[in-house]
Amino acid sequence: MAPLAVFMQTGQKRVERALDQYLPAETTLPQKLHQAMRYSTLNGGKRLRAILVYATGEALSIEPEQLDIAACAVELIHAYSLVHDDLPAMDDDQLRRGKPTCHIAFDEATALLTGDALQTLAFHLLCKPQTGLNAEHALKMIELLAHASGSYGMAGGQAVDLESTGKKLTLPELENMHIHKTGALIRASVKLAALSHPDLDPAIEKKLDHYAKCIGLAFQIQDDILDEESNTDTLGKTGGKDRANNKATYPSLLGLKGAKEKAVALHNEAINSLEPLDDKANLLRALSDFVIHRHH
Repeated sequence: MAPLAVFMQTGQKRVERALDQYLPAETTLPQKLHQAMRYSTLNGGKRLRAILVYATGEALSIEPEQLDIAACAVELIHAYSLVHDDLPAMDDDQLRRGKPTCHIAFDEATALLTGDALQTLAFHLLCKPQTGLNAEHALKMIELLAHASGSYGMAGGQAVDLESTGKKLTLPELENMHIHKTGALIRASVKLAALSHPDLDPAIEKKLDHYAKCIGLAFQIQDDILDEESNTDTLGKTGGKDRANNKATYPSLLGLKGAKEKAVALHNEAINSLEPLDDKANLLRALSDFVIHRHH
């Protein structure tokens, strides 16, 4: 098995063990809400954001034990965003990772509360004492994730996406939307790990942030490509919805060939950003390659 595949498998198991520990037990009241929280979080997935936390830690020689809370926090925010995105008022999806979405498995009201509870749990975790991290850096992590999740980040990008349905966007407008909607949490994953290294050279931190910005956009481009080329069974969610809903995508603006070329260009730019880290960043390099070559 390739080093990245081993690392991803190990990271997935690690963050899922931690999530299982931090999520409320299904038998704890209110049971239905806690069941829905666990259903929506412990339902598989790539765990890319958590893997980015651990891979950045590897590049900076930070022990995984110091990163578990940050990895869980970004995965909880991601899970909350998917629960809300799938609601009828938003993307109206019935499948997520090959299973019924939260509002289908439970109901819409429970799905709303599930997203709310997962979001607040993420910040509750970041308030916990963390090995090797002082209070100042812990507050910076909370501020960072709040900014990435809110109206200046992921939620703001989703709002623009909803407002843009049926409209023609320019390439800069599309990129700006996805820098926030998809890219903000991917950048936060890398930056949270960087904040776990209190003495990190600001120049290295800047390079890591540029890497994350590039792969965040590349991730969205590949998502758009897969929506055009893959089927529902492969994706684990409804394929072809962007075209059906007349949404602006990279293939609709650039064509499939142009979108693929754009993804490769962003991948190369991401790789170049890691040059100062030498071989320490090989996992991050491999993750950039994974982002543009994944099949779901």
